[in-house]
Amino acid sequence: MRWLPFLAWPRPSAGSLARDAWAGLSVGLILIPQAIAYATLAGMPPETGLYAALLPAIVGALWGSSQLLAVGPVALTSLLVFGSLSPMAAHGSGQWVALGVWLAVYAGVFQFLLGAFRLGRVADLVSQPVIHGFINAAALIIIVSQLPDLFGVRGVPVSRWLELAAGNTVPLPPGAAIASAFGIAAVVLLVLFKRLLPRFPGILAVSVLAIAASWQLGYEALGGAVIGHLPSGLPALSLPPSITFEQHQALWPAAFILALVSFTEAMSSCRTLARKQQKPWDENQELIGQGLAKIASGISGSFPVSGSFSRSALNLYAGATSAWSTLFSTACVLLALLFLLDVVYYLPRSALAAMIIVPTFSLLDLGVFKRLMVMSRDDAMVAAVTFAVTLFSMPYLHWGVFAGIGLAMTSFLYRRSHPRIIEVSLHQDGTLRDRQRFELPRLADDVLAVRMDSALNFLTAGPLDRFVSSFCTRDPSVGRVLLCASGINDIDASGVEALEAMRTTLEAKGVALHMSAVKKQVSDVLERAGLLARIGAERIFVTDAAAVGALRSASSKAEPEHTEVAGQAHR
Repeated sequence: MRWLPFLAWPRPSAGSLARDAWAGLSVGLILIPQAIAYATLAGMPPETGLYAALLPAIVGALWGSSQLLAVGPVALTSLLVFGSLSPMAAHGSGQWVALGVWLAVYAGVFQFLLGAFRLGRVADLVSQPVIHGFINAAALIIIVSQLPDLFGVRGVPVSRWLELAAGNTVPLPPGAAIASAFGIAAVVLLVLFKRLLPRFPGILAVSVLAIAASWQLGYEALGGAVIGHLPSGLPALSLPPSITFEQHQALWPAAFILALVSFTEAMSSCRTLARKQQKPWDENQELIGQGLAKIASGISGSFPVSGSFSRSALNLYAGATSAWSTLFSTACVLLALLFLLDVVYYLPRSALAAMIIVPTFSLLDLGVFKRLMVMSRDDAMVAAVTFAVTLFSMPYLHWGVFAGIGLAMTSFLYRRSHPRIIEVSLHQDGTLRDRQRFELPRLADDVLAVRMDSALNFLTAGPLDRFVSSFCTRDPSVGRVLLCASGINDIDASGVEALEAMRTTLEAKGVALHMSAVKKQVSDVLERAGLLARIGAERIFVTDAAAVGALRSASSKAEPEHTEVAGQAHR
């Protein structure tokens, strides 16, 4: 069923089909103006937004694993498209569209291959601090980019804005006043609908009101910019247009970042839907579905799509029970493509900008930086750097994600190369605790008990060896070293060699190495390497308590005669 998951769909009942139809109708009516808005955000022709909401949505539902995930144009992916193509072609040109189509295909191929080879965990490379930093920067960029359309001043030079800010009288386009009125009114209405009637399709209501007012007042004749004529009919399915090999190469890194970011965004929706529905989902299957949806968008002449959190939530709230709701929502888009584009002609671009700006405000969460600082300064720094690089690398937005991933990996390796290594002793509760923190006496006058809370590998072997060596150098009375291995859950070849070198060095100084609470996966590696035999079975203890009892009962310079030896069982 993995390649044809829709064959496992349950047979719908009349009641479930009615609920899916209502939910699909609710999502579809909102999707029509939203798809047009996100197409303009991506720099694509407005009709391509409707193309992206048709066949890709069906393919994503058929091959995805989360049946209520609404696949189609989304703000974040649209902005990534705009940022990726800006250095490569003129905004809105035929070359721009061709590159957008190829970007959808490449991002889809990356996602499909990751899912097919069950590599969905690769998306985890984009950590939450990176996502938080990128989304906040992207939201600010989206909002600022739509302000000229909101006020009807698209194309006005920055110098005029500086003169206006200085208090000088500056001539603005003739339609700026009415565009500003429509744009501000649309923002106010959308905010009111969101706060007072959160489940009401506010975007649809504002679209209808804006179209009616535009037609009645002669908005276009007064200088306001409208959507204009859109070609009606279904998209023609075809192979992507030809571009140069250099352009192909330039698209690959942007497509890979877009694939990771858009899937991370879709995953958050899938997790939320799974919790609400109490139904499992498969991240690899969802990668296949999302990848095929992007490829379908490309052959439809459109741009990359993703899973929409807001439309998926509306799908759930409206009572949808299965992916049949997606088929009903795409039916609304189909009707719009066939019969409603003459009406959409009158939709003001300022109102369209408001439909982008208001939902984008929900993406802004600048307080997350403070919360991250409280939890982890490293993560806060990753988020802040991602935020800053994304803003200042505009339009090369993917560099923000690259910088965030690189810094997150560096921070991860740094933390792993500085493990927590402490001297422990017996606490009054019977456990081994940090000797310095709890001001405990040593286990015995000649015993150094050490615990490392980390895997013993090429990153941590050196710090452990330096800790033990420096301690023994400072305190020549140490005659026995106990390595409490309960915190070591993995070991590699470098760790084995470091442990062998430590044993040899200590024995040359007349210091005996002991180990306790060695976990099975670590013990198996040490046994295959022959190190357990060289340490000696009488110096390997099953538990920390056994080690403490044996070492304390022995004399300070002699080996214990009776110890609890690690036999067949290892913890």
